[in-house]
Amino acid sequence: MISMYIGSGDTSSLLAGKDTQSFKKLAQRFVSDAKPYYNAKSSPIDVLRTGAILEDRYLLYLDDSYYSQCSVICEYIDVLKSTLDFAKYIEGEITQFQELKTCNFDDFLTLQNSDLDYVKKYYKNNYNQVQFQLLCSGLQSATLVFLVVYEYCDDINYGRDISDDQLIKFEIHRDYDVISKIIDRAMFFQNIKELYEKI
Repeated sequence: MISMYIGSGDTSSLLAGKDTQSFKKLAQRFVSDAKPYYNAKSSPIDVLRTGAILEDRYLLYLDDSYYSQCSVICEYIDVLKSTLDFAKYIEGEITQFQELKTCNFDDFLTLQNSDLDYVKKYYKNNYNQVQFQLLCSGLQSATLVFLVVYEYCDDINYGRDISDDQLIKFEIHRDYDVISKIIDRAMFFQNIKELYEKI
């Protein structure tokens, strides 16, 4: 059976114009048996590979109540599924999560002197992705974390120790305008899923 879902990594495509190639490709993938599999650590793209490596290093920075790559399905509209980078569990329940993004040193310096309005404007895709994750998790807020990348050397990054001065954190609360847009767009896919399951 085709596994029909929209993931948090699809947020920008989901919210793109319905006539865009990005949205059309998402719709094609949605009804396809060929689901993408990504092994970012083997990527030839430095940014993707380094980001995956540093996710492992960031987990070591967190306390033992955090777990990486936790999947949650939206109770309200189950076509939406999200993978949380780092979810905190207390008594078997997710109580908070963090979404990690890497950035270069120049961007890191700019973010140090910025506020949430700046993030919403210039890191809109990241912000919207966290809104998608908040919808799926049922939580009211989460932390968007930016980790500076000093160099794209795998050997160095595999041994890197993360410290507070390498991080910038923004607390993201539910934005009901964005969430309502996500739900509105997702209903198209939810209807297809429900019709397919009836066949």
